[in-house]
Amino acid sequence: MSNDKPQGVCADYFASIVGEENAVCLWENIELGQQKRIQRAVASGKSPSCIVYPRSQQQLAAVIATADANNWRVLPCGSGSKLSWGGLAKGVDVVVSTERINQLIEHAVGDFTVTVEAGMKFSDLQAHLAKSRQFLAIDPTAPESATIGGIVATGDTSSLRQRYGSVRDQLLGITFVRADGQVAKAGGRVVKNVAGYDLMKLFTGSYGTLGVISQLTFRLYPLPEASGTVVLTGSAEAISQAADILRGSALTPVQADLLSAKLVSSLGLGQGLGLIARFQSISESVKEQSNRVLEVGQKLGLDGAIFADGDEVSLWQRLQKRIHTTATESVITCKIGVLPTAAVEILTQVELGLIHISSGLGLLQLEDKNQVLKVRDELRSAKGERTQAHRGFLTILEAPMAVKEEIDVWGYTGNGLPLMRGIKEQFDSKNILSPGRFVGGI
Repeated sequence: MSNDKPQGVCADYFASIVGEENAVCLWENIELGQQKRIQRAVASGKSPSCIVYPRSQQQLAAVIATADANNWRVLPCGSGSKLSWGGLAKGVDVVVSTERINQLIEHAVGDFTVTVEAGMKFSDLQAHLAKSRQFLAIDPTAPESATIGGIVATGDTSSLRQRYGSVRDQLLGITFVRADGQVAKAGGRVVKNVAGYDLMKLFTGSYGTLGVISQLTFRLYPLPEASGTVVLTGSAEAISQAADILRGSALTPVQADLLSAKLVSSLGLGQGLGLIARFQSISESVKEQSNRVLEVGQKLGLDGAIFADGDEVSLWQRLQKRIHTTATESVITCKIGVLPTAAVEILTQVELGLIHISSGLGLLQLEDKNQVLKVRDELRSAKGERTQAHRGFLTILEAPMAVKEEIDVWGYTGNGLPLMRGIKEQFDSKNILSPGRFVGGI
């Protein structure tokens, strides 16, 4: 069979598997907002025939096996909150959503681990864990709608990486459906089990190109007793000095970011560049560390303020929303990676941006493709010569389709493409999973 089957025939195949009303939805019947999200993820010229909602891992495996047998190209997703990230998938025949595969499998409170199905909402999981005074140390985009599988597939975490590391650092075990419909596992459900660790690294940030994630196990942490956030604002030079001092000190923020001047002003935090640091521990430690950061700021001539309780929660929520919300559809949201010592210099060149103080990873909002290319050039070179001071990367997350079709979304210049393509060939030899969405058109 070919991938030129009429839409109704394609849908009939999947309906015989999932067998429930509204579990297969033809393209013309998909809600308009969801259609737009899908269209922003696929190359122009062809719309998928339908979207399929399996309710179990077994149904998911059967759906993927059917797609494999018919050479139908699949775009996996969860709720679709980050479906428009990454490259444009090419020739997609069917969208397969895991959002109805969303059960809590096991919460081992004493072991600080949890196993959940991929479609579970992040906010629902955190609400459950909070009842046991525990939490998953990830702070993803769109936390109310993001699914656990989608967070892992896009490697999506933000400021909490300062203390807890990235998504892959939280991941203990993974179950996924291969491109041929077979179910595979790696890792386990206990913190000490490290079997299959490399496989979990591969799947984190793979954008659905290697397999469809169905179940995940994470390590957990106890909810802190107290929390407080310090914001310093002022000149670029003083903020850079404060960041250097904080990085070299014994202070232990769980979140710490550098903010561009426009981001600072739009949040009503003052003028100039900003440094925001959050401390979570016992109450005395939070107060002591917060005051020490304020003292550093005062010595450097920076304005400072401490946020606590509801004001602090609101601040971080507003910050998350502002950095991910664009004023117009033409704005391009990018992920940046740069040496932390070069972060302030980059932030002075853009209007809206946030870069983590230690990892050098962050988000920028850029005006157009020319600014994307300019910043990329700045990251790769200084006065025409490659130097460690500026080396980094800039990846486009959200952008108008015309931009993604015209310039390379990933901007990758390394020598790893042959290895990446070899891995893709091993996992998905027919190239049916998210074709074209990853680096180098993988």
